[in-house]
Amino acid sequence: MMAARKRPVRTALLGLLTVLIGLFHFIPLFISVNVSLKPKTDLSSRWMFPKELFLKNFEYAADKAKIFLAMQNSGIITFLSIGVIVLVGAMAAYPLARNRSKFNVRILQFILAVMMVPPLSMLVPLVTIMTRLQAVSTYWGIVLVLVTFQLPISIFLYTNFVKTIPGELDEAALIDGCSRFSIFYKIILPLLKPVTATVIILTGVAIWNDYQFSLFLLQSPKMKVVTLAVSTFFAQSSSNLGAAAAAAIIAVLPIALLFLFLQRYFIQGMVDSAVKG
Repeated sequence: MMAARKRPVRTALLGLLTVLIGLFHFIPLFISVNVSLKPKTDLSSRWMFPKELFLKNFEYAADKAKIFLAMQNSGIITFLSIGVIVLVGAMAAYPLARNRSKFNVRILQFILAVMMVPPLSMLVPLVTIMTRLQAVSTYWGIVLVLVTFQLPISIFLYTNFVKTIPGELDEAALIDGCSRFSIFYKIILPLLKPVTATVIILTGVAIWNDYQFSLFLLQSPKMKVVTLAVSTFFAQSSSNLGAAAAAAIIAVLPIALLFLFLQRYFIQGMVDSAVKG
């Protein structure tokens, strides 16, 4: 009886906590929208709605920051990087999950160790190497770097997800005459939709929002990405917060639409990859 009485209270507290967390994440977006619709001369509180809509911030963001060119560059880099991360991550995870030898366990441990290394700690030697390879301000150079740092989490998630798929499927396919490659592409790969959505969202957001590597490896104005475009509105002498907020809102729309499109798979993939196995 006591447990039954406490259950509605616990549910209400969890609901309240969920609402508070949602509001906490909504506040920055609310302030950004308000700031993007105000001129620089409007010094009113950023919590207050604008008295009149000032849309020239969006025009200024498109004109000065070349935000749409930056979105095109970010889209190409993100698309190419995700393609490699998904394909290589899934292919590497399959043998690691099916063959649980000591060697494969050591490989997984090494992958986890790589995930713990701060990328900025390798920035100086990395830039030096990429400069010698003439990979600065190129698509393939930035894609190679981003894939290198995002691939470990992809392999980790795929490996734990493949472990939840019964091995009997592989054995039945082998009896029917399928090769390991056929089993992977025809049986395993179609079952990886939930975790693939998770990998796409996690790595896609990280790549789209990358600033540290893009700042040093994309020095050409024609290769500017969205994070560098938004940063052009901030300087030591003055800043244009309205235009910066407008550029940020435009830049966040594609990745938000991607999440809405894949969200039904996202939670399932996260739970199956991070908890099971």
